[in-house]
Amino acid sequence: MAQQFKSLLDSNPEFCQLLNKTQVLSDMQRHFNCVVPAFFAQSSQVLNLQSGVLSIAVGNATMAAKLRQLAPELTALLQNRGCEVSGIRVKVQVSFSGKRPGPTPRKLGETARKTLDEFSRQLEDSPLKLVLKRMGKAKD
Repeated sequence: MAQQFKSLLDSNPEFCQLLNKTQVLSDMQRHFNCVVPAFFAQSSQVLNLQSGVLSIAVGNATMAAKLRQLAPELTALLQNRGCEVSGIRVKVQVSFSGKRPGPTPRKLGETARKTLDEFSRQLEDSPLKLVLKRMGKAKD
């Protein structure tokens, strides 16, 4: 099935162009992910490569500003990897959310639980005392 689909794409010049463009962009995304810090790799996306200018989408202005600062260095790193990139253009696309990892729940150690429990015993009855007791008794 996949082979039939590929032969269909290869037989049509328009599809062949599209296939080549997607392959180039996919390769550029892979190279870009290798040269940027991990956080940027997760939350940015290669949009286009036109006339040597690589367009990157990010989800907010803060990340865009940082990538713009890193652009000359990233351009050199991409060139060292054999990519024909002469510059980087960063675009903010709020609708692009990237792959953000979910928050990791924090866990209290045994010492912390005992300390909270002991402290809650010293308090008078109050909502704070109830919360501290629950936190001290909570298991991971």
